[in-house]
Formats: sequence, structure tokens, C-alpha cells
Amino acid sequence: MTLAPILLFVYNRPLHVRRSIESLLANELAKESELYIFSDAAKDETAQPNVNEVRQFIHSIKGFKEIHYVERTENWGLARNIIDGVTTLVNQYGRVIVLEDDLIVAPYFLQFMNDALETYKDEDNVCHIQACDFTKDPILPDTFLIKWTGSWGWATWKRAWKLFNPNGQELLDELIRRKLTYRFDFNGKYGYTRMLRNQIKGKNNSWAIRWNASLFLADKLSLNVGKSLIQNEGFDGSGTNCGSGNLYDSDLWMKPLPVVKIQPIVENEAARQAFSNYYARTNSFFAKAIRRIKRTLKGDFGR
Repeated sequence: MTLAPILLFVYNRPLHVRRSIESLLANELAKESELYIFSDAAKDETAQPNVNEVRQFIHSIKGFKEIHYVERTENWGLARNIIDGVTTLVNQYGRVIVLEDDLIVAPYFLQFMNDALETYKDEDNVCHIQACDFTKDPILPDTFLIKWTGSWGWATWKRAWKLFNPNGQELLDELIRRKLTYRFDFNGKYGYTRMLRNQIKGKNNSWAIRWNASLFLADKLSLNVGKSLIQNEGFDGSGTNCGSGNLYDSDLWMKPLPVVKIQPIVENEAARQAFSNYYARTNSFFAKAIRRIKRTLKGDFGR
């Protein structure tokens, strides 16, 4: 089996990067894997010291087969960085594993991702692998197929990334024309369409919403996990795109997670309903109000 390169995108959070690297090195396959680290440049002077600390640390890393560094000389932002990095390396290697600096991986994360990339490499209708589960819904099987792409610890192939359309307006127009916005939003329970509209307006610069919409419109599936191999530590108020709170906490699965090819290759409707139920519980006006009150009482005024 050809091991996929690991793409790690970092910015100005040295402690997060250290923890992310430590968790990767706990994977047996780390020593056989190539690691590409994309380090963005500081947006302003206040970010510069932490960017410098991150860059000093990444050059001290050992334990991977080979480490490559891409240090931007100007601030690109996460979306531009990921689109450029994934496009370049997926065209070179045919497959990639993608991480951001606030993600902690389980000890068998790399084994699972490489097994899944190999198992589904010739299955054109499976275009994405997602290793994080935050629903904690017991009905979810170990692995399942769904028309939704999570962006925390993911992988894809060259054949799939060709479907990525960076033009948010074209994606939105097609969702509306085909009357798919309700299903795209998990039966109206989460505002993915609103997120896409905000990307078009420049209110966010999400690459992930465009990747999600690209595969959704192409009627392609993602292989997801019911046992999480990723934990996102970015909801501590330190990130550019993540506010505070524990809404998306996940429990790391510390054992191997076998990849058994699912047949037939169709969406798991029960899993889609589980996501819809989760968003109904956590994204309602009442749920949001309660979280805001609790954060305020704790003195947490993050987003």
C-alpha cells in the first residue's frame, strides 16, 4: 500500500502544533509517512512572535520519513493555503491526508486513513474520507457513507479533487436551481446554504463549504466514522474560524478501526437522520441562547 502524504496547515498557535505533532508521532505509520507542513505568514505584527515560534518548532520535528516545509512570505489565509496545498500535492501523489494545527489524532488515525484511501481508491462515488465524529450518536456504525464532507481530519484522491469548484456563486445557483438547499442543510437543521451565501459575500472564506457543496451537487459520498479518530482543540477561542465552547467535542477512539468496504455504495439514510437530529438539538434558537447564557456566566465572551 502506498502511504498518502500528510498535509499539516499551521499558523500562530505553537502549543496546538506541538500537541498535534505529538499525537501524529504516536501513530506507527508516522515514521513511514512524508509530512508537508504549510506555515502561513503573520497577518500583522502581533501575530509575528507566535508565527516565529511555530516555525522554529516545526524545524525541530523528527520521526517522519521525510518532512517538507512551505513557509509563506505573505499571509495567505487558510482557504487559499489549503486549496493550493491540496491541489499541488494530490496531483503529485494521487491521494492526500489533510490536517489543521488544532487537531489531535488517535493512535490508529494514519492506519485507518491509508486503509480507507486504498479500499475506496477505485470507487468513483466515494470522494472524501472524514475521521471525526462529534455527534456521539450510538446508532452510527463504525463507518458509513453520507453526502456531507467534514473538514477535521480528512483525505481525498486526485480523481475526486477535480470536482472541487471554488466558485461559490455557481454552487449556490445550482443548489437553488435543483431545489436542494433543504437537504443540503440537513432538512433545514443547519445553515450550510447560509454559510455558502456568506462565503460569496466575503463574510467568511471557507474552502470547506465549497468542497461540501461541490461533492453534494456531484452526488458523491463521504466515508465517515462513528468512532472518532480526531479531536478538535480549536474551540478554545484561539483560532481564526473557531469560537469557544464544547459543542463539537469528540471522544477519541484509541483502538484500530477496521475498514470494511460498504456495499452497496449508497448513502446511509439513518446516519443522515442522526446528523439532522444532532443539528436540531444543538442549532435551534433555544439551544444557542442557552449556550450563550452559560458562556456569559462563565465570563467567556467568545463567538
